[in-house]
Amino acid sequence: MSTPQTPSLTGRTVAFLAADGVERVELVDPWHAVEQAGGTPVLVSLSDGEITSMDGDIDPSERFTVDRTVADAQATDFDALVLPGGVANPDSLRADQDAVAFVRAFFDDGRPVAAICHAPWTLIDAGVVAGRTLTSFPSVATDLRNAGGTWVDEEVHVSDGLVTSRNPDDLPAFCATLVREFADGGAAR
Repeated sequence: MSTPQTPSLTGRTVAFLAADGVERVELVDPWHAVEQAGGTPVLVSLSDGEITSMDGDIDPSERFTVDRTVADAQATDFDALVLPGGVANPDSLRADQDAVAFVRAFFDDGRPVAAICHAPWTLIDAGVVAGRTLTSFPSVATDLRNAGGTWVDEEVHVSDGLVTSRNPDDLPAFCATLVREFADGGAAR
């Protein structure tokens, strides 16, 4: 009996776009999944230095060193994009023109994207939600519908190279699915 082969991200570089207030586990678990699949994760943020993560959107947690600012990053430098959640994180990102343009460029270039929890807020400002089916933290559902998307209450949903999940409880499915989609080169259109 053969076992399914784990998808490989060897040779692929994955941007993680995050700011202060990112939900720690929604950054760390996908980061480890990308590394375990042989990929290279890169932390992209609004400014140099470090960002502070949160546990449960309430308690400050680990600090993470920024690898590159979004103003100095190009989507073409990466094979895929992960948008971790937390409430403050995507709220900061969607208000930054460079961050919004960076996210939009992944869709324009047909590169795969994964977003969890409140991260789809940034997708709304990037103008990539209309006509797409996706999931998120339930409180974001109305915003996604108002942006022209169809919201579904699913552990993980894939739509044309876009992987979305609802919350930290969905991380095992989210991580496995994003690795598979990134390995397949699923295109976010």
